[in-house]
Amino acid sequence: MQEQAPIVLWFRRDLRLSDHPALTAAAESGRPVIPLFIHDDIVDQMGAAPKWRLGLGLEAFKASLANMGSRLIFRRGDALEQVQRVMAETGATSVFWSRAYDPASIERDKKIKSVLATEGVTAKSFSGHLLFEPWTVATKSGHPFRVFTPMWRAVQGREVQLPDAPITALKAPVSWPASDGLSDCRLGGAMNRGARVVRPHVQPGERAALDHLEEFLDRIVQYSDLRDRLDQDGTSNLSEYLSLGEIGPRTVWHMIQRAALTGTRGTDAFLRQLVWREFAYHLMFHTPQLVTSNWKPEWDSFPWNTDPDHPEVTAWRQARTGIPVVDAGLRQMYVTGRMHNRARMIVASYLTKHLMTHWKIGMEWFEDCLVDWDPACNAMGWQWVAGSGPDASPFFRIFNPQTQAEKFDPDGVFVRHWIAEGHAEPGNTALSYFDAAPRSWGLRPDANYPKPIVELSEGRTRALRAYESRKPH
Repeated sequence: MQEQAPIVLWFRRDLRLSDHPALTAAAESGRPVIPLFIHDDIVDQMGAAPKWRLGLGLEAFKASLANMGSRLIFRRGDALEQVQRVMAETGATSVFWSRAYDPASIERDKKIKSVLATEGVTAKSFSGHLLFEPWTVATKSGHPFRVFTPMWRAVQGREVQLPDAPITALKAPVSWPASDGLSDCRLGGAMNRGARVVRPHVQPGERAALDHLEEFLDRIVQYSDLRDRLDQDGTSNLSEYLSLGEIGPRTVWHMIQRAALTGTRGTDAFLRQLVWREFAYHLMFHTPQLVTSNWKPEWDSFPWNTDPDHPEVTAWRQARTGIPVVDAGLRQMYVTGRMHNRARMIVASYLTKHLMTHWKIGMEWFEDCLVDWDPACNAMGWQWVAGSGPDASPFFRIFNPQTQAEKFDPDGVFVRHWIAEGHAEPGNTALSYFDAAPRSWGLRPDANYPKPIVELSEGRTRALRAYESRKPH
């Protein structure tokens, strides 16, 4: 009977049918498989945009499972309680899932494994979200890496397992457990009218992810030259798919490696960025304070502004700082749900240095607004720019938005694309910002563009003075 008892396959940030070790193991067991998604506290605490995007991904994944005769069961509530209920309703004796690495998920999963073990239930976690499990990568002295370049060198030639083949069939249980409706989860509730604006810019699902990868491979030769250009489509556009697991990192790695074997330019630069994502997870796993407090504790005494409603922060949040490239980056995020990586650095530097505002305020705002939000990458990105994270030259790197715009948007195409004020006939993308912005902000495209809330030279001087005068913690 044990050999025929169903397996509950708990899906989280792994919404795909290929390159999926947990799914492969469940399918190859020959036992009935019950795909399950749980809207628990960790899901509920996600920001508006990533939670809405998760809902779109789940809808696409539900359809993929239905196409091969399976189902995705939805449950709301405590994760342990819902797993236990589904197992009791179906006679399942095992539960599989793909590992998560953020502190809250690790604590939840350990508790569930421990309780289920006392009940005689097999609870097994699998890799799949990363190329390398964080505990398998270490310095020569056996310690976790704290600097990226040595980690890149350590894994650059390391073998990455080939991705699992797509699963095309799952054995169904004798009877399916009850399921909540996906709409009952209200994953998009907090997006309000922004959902209508962002939706045309989002293509959810595994098929769309693979199509994006194929399209990127056609232009990867330009990646090294264009990836920082704000006015060019030089990046992979894979971040949201990797974040939700609609594509596996091993799939991406090996597709890029195959291109590298043919001598295609740009592959090494992109693989380096893929390992940068691994580095973020490596840090979050080994130093979980990365997502909640200064990675370097000596920064605890730095005089950050911690008031999220400070007028300067409000102007930044509303993309009305008077610094065009900063405002353009934020408006791109409100309209598309994403922001160019170079713009993210400029926007974050301006908040944390010119405005002297704590990185957590910016990190939490991005968490609310980005459809490609990733707990590790978001936290590390903000701490790296702010100076409190793993950066060899922390605070002296103060991005000058003006010179950054001159270098990466030399003809002002990016800024014009997103800033409507001051233009007689602004484009649809620039106007869409005013559709996405909350009505309570009272913004209009025919208003005057604001003067800088802080002059760049003044902000830089203020930041450096604070850095130089701060006392050790």
